[in-house]
Amino acid sequence: MAIIAIFTGNGFTKEMYERLRQEVGWESEPIDGWMMHAVRFDDAGELHMINIWESAEKMKEGFVSRLMPVMQKIGIPEPRAEVYPAHNVNVFKSS
Repeated sequence: MAIIAIFTGNGFTKEMYERLRQEVGWESEPIDGWMMHAVRFDDAGELHMINIWESAEKMKEGFVSRLMPVMQKIGIPEPRAEVYPAHNVNVFKSS
């Protein structure tokens, strides 16, 4: 079952995010099971991220194998996470 994962993190800066993005390379080498990703930073610099994964197991595998090692290397504080089963997931291509 697909899941929606919502992460928030204080101390997880834009610079850290961009380094993580570059070093993990999920845009050129997608992480298995990761379907959708959106991120923003609020006025206080706090991270707000929404990810959709094929399953909780795929998310756990992706974090353990690709994301956490780089997060630890960079010194990114562990974000707060809320995980919910998805009722419906649509991804639309804009024209």
